[in-house]
Amino acid sequence: MAASCSPCRERPPREDRRMPQDAVAQLVKTTDERMVAALEALKREFSMIRTGRANPAILDRVLVEYYGQKVPVKQVGTISAPEARLLLISPWDKAMAKAIIDAITSSDLGLNPNSDGNVIRVPLPHLTTERRQELTKMAAHRAEEFRVEVRNIRREAIEKLRAMQKSADITEDDLRRYQEQVQKVTEAHIQQIDQVTKAKEKEIAEG
Repeated sequence: MAASCSPCRERPPREDRRMPQDAVAQLVKTTDERMVAALEALKREFSMIRTGRANPAILDRVLVEYYGQKVPVKQVGTISAPEARLLLISPWDKAMAKAIIDAITSSDLGLNPNSDGNVIRVPLPHLTTERRQELTKMAAHRAEEFRVEVRNIRREAIEKLRAMQKSADITEDDLRRYQEQVQKVTEAHIQQIDQVTKAKEKEIAEG
C-alpha cells in the first residue's frame, strides 16, 4: 500500500504545477501591454508632428513659463481647431498671451500666432514639398525606433521563456508554443505601427 502511494507523495501539489503556467500567462500579458504602450506612445508623437491640418496636439511640446515653471500651452488656456488650418487659444489669464505667442513663435513648428487681445490665432500655412519630405522622414524614423522597441520587448520575453525552460519550469514543447504566441503578438503590433505610419504619411502628403 505504501509503495503504491509513493508516486502520490512525489507528485507536486496541483497549485505548484500551475505556477509556471500562470507565470507564462502573465509574461505574455505583460509583453502585450508593453507593446500596446509603445504603440500609444508612437501615436502621441505622431499627433505632435505638424501637418497642414489644425490639431491642438501639435502644441503639446510647446512650453510656456507660468509662475516660474515651464508648462505645456494646454495648461494655461483652451485650444480648439474651429477651421481646418486654424488653431484658437483662449488663455485663462489674458496676461499670458504674450508668453504663449513667444513660445509658439520660438518653437520649431514654423508658426506665426497673433492675438486680438482675447484669443490667440495660430494659422497653419500649407506645407512646402521640402517640408513634407522632412516630416515624412521624421515619421518613418520614429516608427522604426518603435518597431525596434517592440522587437526588444519580444526578445526580453523569449529570454525569460528560455530561462523557464532551462530551469525545467516549462517543457521544450511549451517553450515553442509560447514563443509562437509572443511572435504573433509582436507581428500584430508591428502591423499596427505600419498602419498608423502609413496614415500619418498620407496626412502629411495631403496636409
